[in-house]
Amino acid sequence: MENDDGSQTGSTGGEGFSETISRRHLDDCDNYENIGGLSQKKEIEVLCFFLFLLCYIVILIGNLLVMISITCSQLINQPLYFFLSYLSLSDLCYTSTVTPKLITDLLAVKKTISYNGCMTQLFTMNFFGGMEVFILTGMAYDRYVAICKPLHYTVIMTRQKCAAMIAASCAGGFLHSSGQFLLVIFLPYCGPNEIDHYFCDVYPLLKLACTDTSRIGLLVIANSGLMSLVTFAVLLISYAMILYTVRSYSVKNRRKALSTCSSHITVVALFFAPLFFIYFRPATTLPEDKVFALFYTIIAPMLNPLIYTLRNMEMKNAIKKLWCHITGRKEMN
Repeated sequence: MENDDGSQTGSTGGEGFSETISRRHLDDCDNYENIGGLSQKKEIEVLCFFLFLLCYIVILIGNLLVMISITCSQLINQPLYFFLSYLSLSDLCYTSTVTPKLITDLLAVKKTISYNGCMTQLFTMNFFGGMEVFILTGMAYDRYVAICKPLHYTVIMTRQKCAAMIAASCAGGFLHSSGQFLLVIFLPYCGPNEIDHYFCDVYPLLKLACTDTSRIGLLVIANSGLMSLVTFAVLLISYAMILYTVRSYSVKNRRKALSTCSSHITVVALFFAPLFFIYFRPATTLPEDKVFALFYTIIAPMLNPLIYTLRNMEMKNAIKKLWCHITGRKEMN
């Protein structure tokens, strides 16, 4: 609609994110939207700045260390570690789409992001997030084959098949992110232009649309919710069959078999639990969403390297060899 002064009360795409409706004719690169942070208190924001900066440094070091240690050792030839190296890569890329912007905004007086930047963040975050979901599913399948079909493991989990599963994970992530992106890119937006979140996600963006988004909300649930549900069901089936197989093992062999799965189960729980809370409900935003989102944007990528290395002697030895190679020290037995 058009007001008496010639300005419009609604616009499409990036135009709706200008600071005022009367400035809607600005180019997309000048259109900004405000982002709601984790807290309105400056003291808490400063504390969060140092905390999240430390977390991001740990994420970078931990995931790079896992990737390099696996790539530069014979572990890269084992399917489990082949998947783990790509899981670390997706963790690193996933958190890097959100965390650096979050850290800088914590000290900013005005927290803004351009429309193009917002859409880019939305697409890349969902791409790497979807990719991680499928990689975790592939790792569960690897554990199923290793425990339930050990004699056929090397025949089934070939390097070509593992590479194909990674490619399929990338394709699945792309389809997922494209679906999320297309659901919001063509919506008509109008003021206010403030997102009640610390990054651009679908549900907060739907709140800014000046049209009925109930059907789109259902499509979001179908896209994100069902993807998480189906992959989680595959994970549950894989581990149910693993438990069924190891029931006849001796206590020692059963403990050894399940120890290789415990790390993966912990990572899955950290990643999927907040996703279910956010996406398995009507298309609304809650204050708790920001806290739950921290689990899969910061906490899980930070803890994953620790979870996979603390109880894994092969990873510890690979990291030790890498450290000895870097420092020039002789390896101690």
